[in-house]
Amino acid sequence: MLFLSIALMYACSKNEGELKPEEKSVIFERPSNFPDPAYNFENNMLTKAGFALGKKLFYEARLSADKSVSCGSCHQQFAAFTQLDHKVSHGVNNCQGKRNTPPLVNLAWQKAFFWDGGVKNLETSPLNAITDACEMGTDLETIVAFLKSTAPYLALFKQAFGSTEINSQLILKSITQFTGVLVSAHSRYDKVIRKETGSVFTDAEQKGYNLFKEKCASCHKEPFFTDFDYKSNGLDIISTDEGRAHITGINSDKGKFRVPTLRNIEYTSPYMHDGRFYSLDEVLEHYNSGIKASENLDPLLKNGIPLSEPEKEQIKAFLKTLTDYEFIKNTLYSET
Repeated sequence: MLFLSIALMYACSKNEGELKPEEKSVIFERPSNFPDPAYNFENNMLTKAGFALGKKLFYEARLSADKSVSCGSCHQQFAAFTQLDHKVSHGVNNCQGKRNTPPLVNLAWQKAFFWDGGVKNLETSPLNAITDACEMGTDLETIVAFLKSTAPYLALFKQAFGSTEINSQLILKSITQFTGVLVSAHSRYDKVIRKETGSVFTDAEQKGYNLFKEKCASCHKEPFFTDFDYKSNGLDIISTDEGRAHITGINSDKGKFRVPTLRNIEYTSPYMHDGRFYSLDEVLEHYNSGIKASENLDPLLKNGIPLSEPEKEQIKAFLKTLTDYEFIKNTLYSET
């Protein structure tokens, strides 16, 4: 079976300590229960130095307008790379955005990003946060100037890309070398599906899995627990946020948002595009009794998803098997 790894390939004639950073290669491997990724790392070759630079930039708060907010401020590892307890993104000058911070997970398999799918390329996706007035509030030209004049970045770019040149393309490529390998594939669910030794569901989890496949899996498809589509799930009769229509300009897309992944759902509250629900109980009760007949409501939700109290508990038991503690606690992804 294949798993994600940051693996160092050493020349036979050298010891680890003798290798230069650029001589150490980073390998991205597909988990055996995942399809092939959408992102092609052949055009952004992974290296240990490139990954390390991308991680440093990800956690560099001095890139923001008031030097207080980094990518890692809103995408916190302990919250599965979303922002704990914040309904919406919280950026520079204490500014609050209008949408909940999505988790950064399994991005290499996505073809579009954000709640409305407004970005089609993993490498350019950080631009939204960089330039948004309520997130980092800056621009690439300012960031390039900062990095050129700030140690140790000239040396780090040389190690990663063989030159002291710093430009917007290399900044985005290095960040992608970090975010592109944020793969969550070691939950107990994954281990059960891969039939790893000793990995089984409890009775409640198995019943919850069966219910999930019956009632939820049409939108939250395995193994990513999203179909990557945009739907209205009846949060409001009239959505104050245009959602997907903001990108497409199509009336039938109003109030539609990306179906979110359920991986690590236990750690990614609050839920929905506007963070209105703080618990899984609230989410399940919404589908049970709270769906509103919005104009573009997904047809599958016309009659809601009736759930008894025991069924809710069983589904919650299954959803918690999607928690990937190895991912959340992996020091390879940590700031320090």
